[in-house]
Amino acid sequence: MRIFENANFSFIQNRRKAYVVSGVLILLSLISLVTRGLELGIDFQGGMEFVVESQETLSATAVRQALGGVLGVDPEVKTFGEDALLVRTPSEGDINVMQSQIVQGIEDNFPGAQPQIVKTDIVGPRFANDLKEGAIYSILGSLLVIFIYILIRFEWRFGLGAVAALFHDVTITLGLFSFLHGFLPFSLQIDQTIIAAFLTIVGYSLNDTVVVFDRIREYTNLFKTEAYGGVVNRSINNTLSRTIVTSSTTLLVVITLFIFGGEVLRGFAFALIVGIGIGTYSSIFVASPIVVELKDRATR
Repeated sequence: MRIFENANFSFIQNRRKAYVVSGVLILLSLISLVTRGLELGIDFQGGMEFVVESQETLSATAVRQALGGVLGVDPEVKTFGEDALLVRTPSEGDINVMQSQIVQGIEDNFPGAQPQIVKTDIVGPRFANDLKEGAIYSILGSLLVIFIYILIRFEWRFGLGAVAALFHDVTITLGLFSFLHGFLPFSLQIDQTIIAAFLTIVGYSLNDTVVVFDRIREYTNLFKTEAYGGVVNRSINNTLSRTIVTSSTTLLVVITLFIFGGEVLRGFAFALIVGIGIGTYSSIFVASPIVVELKDRATR
């Protein structure tokens, strides 16, 4: 199915407008990452995490105040789903003792709540630090491998364009997670599941970019007398239908996962929704225009 049969949009001619949009988004993302930071899950900061269900709806603020005196440290308490609470504490010790203290503390302060611990997690500080380093290395390593792959299949300009687009996608998505955490009614914790989502975003964005690059290489040999910017613009327009249809159908599935996948998968699905949208944008307005810029500089 082709929804843009004879598309002729001036993507390359208007690339500087896209640079401004991308530059502003990246700047805002970096500011948010520096000022607000990220909400790290237990995987990356260590500690204990409990999901507590009760017979009545409890206020997260009230439970936090009640448990502060019982545990000896102020825990982080958030709403989890419709009727559950997520209790996170950096304390170390016996998880069974901590679980009993949480249940007893809620029972004493909220009679009739009948709290039950339905899920527990514990991660040591050293293991959390190893996971954090592994996550960073996995993303940086994937970018390096992608650059080498594009370098071998195409040329170095395409490799730089692809890596710049992926850096653009990951930075903006991380910035959105940083800016929105605490405002949305679901968790935006950065844990191993979210890292998997980011790697998926990298793969998806790369797939879109490679399709456009392949068409650029094909058209460069077919339209040798045409300006390089015109060839790239023609290539983007020719693959536009495939890009939009693929992104739309993928988004439909991910949005369904976001709505019906439950609380645990909501952050993962949200990352994919944002990443697919940004990745589609970057394959058109970031990766290919950067190739044109590098080509123009080489011919001056």
